[in-house]
Amino acid sequence: MPKLSVYNISGQVTGEIELNDYVFGAEMNEAVVHQAVVMQQANERQGTSATKTRGMVRGGGRKPWKQKGTGHARCGSIRSSIWVGGGCTFGPQPRSYAKKMPRKARRLALCCALSSKVAAGQLVVVEGLAFEAPKTKNVAAMLAAFEAADKKALIISDGANVALSANNIPKVKTITNMGLNCVDILNANKVVLAKELVEKIEEVLA
Repeated sequence: MPKLSVYNISGQVTGEIELNDYVFGAEMNEAVVHQAVVMQQANERQGTSATKTRGMVRGGGRKPWKQKGTGHARCGSIRSSIWVGGGCTFGPQPRSYAKKMPRKARRLALCCALSSKVAAGQLVVVEGLAFEAPKTKNVAAMLAAFEAADKKALIISDGANVALSANNIPKVKTITNMGLNCVDILNANKVVLAKELVEKIEEVLA
């Protein structure tokens, strides 16, 4: 089982924690992780792009000229898709891009993402990750202590003041244990995890 040092918000070592091998020591399955990332990004798409077909464009109810004898090509509507101002052929229409994955596959992808951060030394477990009041300098000082001041950082914490304190810092994102996702974990150069959430994450994913 992987073991990590536990730090306080000042960056000082306060102890050690033994992590679940299934959750934080899983072997990377690139296919499952890729599928989870594609699913998440697809589900974030609104799917509201729309174009008008020739039946939706205003006008064009009258046949512009008679069928034969004018020397022009035959035409039934000025709103044909080959006319300027006409409808769009095969244009996008509102649709859902939603994808689904089996629950076990989704959880395996999360385990692989977390394990990759542990293996790379990019996951930090912090004890007492809470602030009495929302102050940006508290998060800035904590990230500086972990050498992540100018890096993309992900803070996993249930503290409301922690999220409010990190709102104004670029490249920093905060989520709760209920909002764990592969995209945010893989995009971060440093993952700061509150110690009290380790057991909750292991309980769900293990």
